[in-house]
Amino acid sequence: MHIPKTDTYLVEFRRQPEKRTAVLTWSDGADAELTYDLLQGYCPCAHCRGHEGGEIVYLPPRKPIKSVQAAPVGNYAVSLALEGGCNSGIFSFDFLREIARRENLLNLPESSS
Repeated sequence: MHIPKTDTYLVEFRRQPEKRTAVLTWSDGADAELTYDLLQGYCPCAHCRGHEGGEIVYLPPRKPIKSVQAAPVGNYAVSLALEGGCNSGIFSFDFLREIARRENLLNLPESSS
């Protein structure tokens, strides 16, 4: 997966536990609602992907992800701990945006269309 570099950054990561989704909002007003399973399926960590690197593709989780905890990593990423999945994935803001775009879940603000 090619991850285009943008000047946007994540301003909100809001969990919706009842739906098992997270609503993400970027500095340009774009937003997306991503399921916990989708986040696990794209986890970029070495444990989930191996140490060779290469193309990141969606790998369905073995079981449903129950919850997610997010913590900032500098000013470029969030670390996600996914209950029932991985707890060491670091997702750059650009990578999260590319997941949303790839899955047709990215909602751009009217002025950016």
